[in-house]
Formats: sequence, structure tokens, C-alpha cells
Amino acid sequence: MTDLAGGDAELIAASLEEPEHFGALFDRHAPTIHQYVARRLGRDVADDVTAETFLTAFRIRARFDPSRAGVRPWLYGIAAKQIGRHRRQEVKALNLLARTGHDPVADSWTDSADDRLAAEAAVRPLAGALARLSAGDRHVLLLFAWADLGYQEIAEALDIPVGTVRSRLNRARRKLRAATGAAGGPLLEARIHEGDPA
Repeated sequence: MTDLAGGDAELIAASLEEPEHFGALFDRHAPTIHQYVARRLGRDVADDVTAETFLTAFRIRARFDPSRAGVRPWLYGIAAKQIGRHRRQEVKALNLLARTGHDPVADSWTDSADDRLAAEAAVRPLAGALARLSAGDRHVLLLFAWADLGYQEIAEALDIPVGTVRSRLNRARRKLRAATGAAGGPLLEARIHEGDPA
């Protein structure tokens, strides 16, 4: 994935002299970061974690390396660190989802009651399996499945080698398949079980 309109790195550079340029970066990426955080931690803390992510990004913007994959992976990497600080809350939310099958963030994605009931039934074992993954495996899997990042972008977001991304994703997929029978549920299945992203 490339930065929207190709100007994100330029916005960061410009914000070093004129900080108000960073606002455009926030406007461009905050909604997707917020949605990702909400999926992982719930809506109750998504606003705070998203704000913490962008505040941290603003503070360290001078260290951004434009030769890397781009601003999106950099922001998701910062968000992953913020999410890591809320690990217990994430595991608690996943365990609740495993018990109830109710995902309030996904409600807006499923239109009919039949679709929602099918999604809830499929997501219970998946949520329990996600809760049991190590934090590192869960970060890689969900950056791939929910943030739609490629292997190289995940590697740069988490500051790990691409080979580590591949092995963590492979291990997480195996564990999810074992825990859910085969399919990982409609919300993740398409991304989790596909091959290398383009």
C-alpha cells in the first residue's frame, strides 16, 4: 500500500516547520486507525488510543524515515505499541466476544439479522483463539487481516524482519485453524487464509 495521494511524507516534513500540516495527516489516517483500534480494544478506549497514537507520532515525527514503507505502517506501528499497553483489555474484549459472539464494531458491516447471527456464531471460536495468541502473533495477524498491511509494511510497523512476520502469521493461522475447525469466521477468513499480499 502506498500513502494516499503520495503526500504523507511531505506533510510530515512540512510539519517540522509548520506543525499545522500534521493536521492533514491526522484527518487522512485517524478514521482507519480508530477503526482498527476499536476492533482490537473496543470503542470505549479507541478515541484515547487513537489520540495517543497521533500525539506520539507528532512528538517523534522528526524521526520518521521517508525511505521506509510509508506513513501508514509507521502509524500502525505506533498504534500497535499503544494497543500493547492495553493488552489485558484486548484479551478481555476478545474473551467477551468469544462468549457472546457480539461484535459491536462489525454490526454496521452486517445488514440483516440472519447475517449478524451467522457472523456471531462463527466469531465466537475465532475470538477465543485470538485471545490465546501471543501479543506478537496477534499484532502481525490483525495488522494483516484488519489493517490490510502487507508483509513488508508489517515488518516496518513492528520493527521486525519480514521472515518473522511470515513465521508469526503462519503460526497464528495454524492456531486459528486448529481452534476454529477450518474457517476463521467471515470477519477474518478472507484475509487470514490468503497467500502473500501483493
